[in-house]
Amino acid sequence: MPGVVGSRPAPPLRADIPKVLDERLVRLYDGVRDALLELPSCFSFSHTISGIKTTGLFDLNSQVGAAIENQVEDQVVTTLNATRTVWDGSNEWEDCSFVRAPQAFPNVRLVREAADAKAETVLGIELKGWYVLSKEGVPSLRYHVGQAACAAQDLVCVIPWYLDNAICGEARVMTPWVEQARYAAEWRDYWWQHLRKGTDTREERAIRQPDGAAPYPSKAELAIARPVKDGGGNFGRLPRCKPLMDEFTAATLEQEILGIPARDWVDLPLTHADGADPKTVAAALRSRLDTAKKLLEEREAAEMFGLLKLLMGRSGLSGLGG
Repeated sequence: MPGVVGSRPAPPLRADIPKVLDERLVRLYDGVRDALLELPSCFSFSHTISGIKTTGLFDLNSQVGAAIENQVEDQVVTTLNATRTVWDGSNEWEDCSFVRAPQAFPNVRLVREAADAKAETVLGIELKGWYVLSKEGVPSLRYHVGQAACAAQDLVCVIPWYLDNAICGEARVMTPWVEQARYAAEWRDYWWQHLRKGTDTREERAIRQPDGAAPYPSKAELAIARPVKDGGGNFGRLPRCKPLMDEFTAATLEQEILGIPARDWVDLPLTHADGADPKTVAAALRSRLDTAKKLLEEREAAEMFGLLKLLMGRSGLSGLGG
């Protein structure tokens, strides 16, 4: 980790991939990252889900989320193997293929099969799903892997998903979040030890890294980092390690489902929860409408002010401050 600024270490930096990997691995890393970002255009789910009440949207994740996320992982492996020209246009890795490793880290691996049946892992992707209409409004993933268990070329990828008719239909995925696996682990540790609020002592904020950790362990538990003190069970929740996932989360929730931003779908079941008092619901809706109108008026006023300044400047006039 870089040098010290005051009493706090400087924050970690993303690895400069061309400096730490050979040219073949750089091309592979860039290609796999590009392929992951293109996944939404390649996915197809064969099962339709129905029978979910609007107020039961939050229950969908617990009811079918695990099954859908298993399908997501399967589809990622299938899609990557089918789009080899995207990540291996020069056929440098033609003897390798992606496979799932569900009980290990990372849970998707690019492997080269050997004659002695001992596969060599070339690159790994830790895949996590995010049901976009979950109550939390952020990905629920917990990322506990130790820094030393991540190879420089490994990635962590969060794939947002939803139903195409919001409360029913086929699963669809949105543009994923793709990050260097080691950088995500380093930033998580840095945030936990130096940035999060609380009264814990430096000793209580310490993190025990796994002994002898190395990339591609046989079991996930061999790669787990553990905090000395974590009473709330929040260690590893990457969305809390701000600002690591803020931009991605905000952009995802702004995407529309049936013409309505995803964040509004999240608010709907909260407002209309079973047993909610009609007056309370009406008041909540009025408050949201007033807030939206105010924001719209402020944005329109700012745009008009900017336009007037531009016109007056071109006319050689003055008189508008600001």
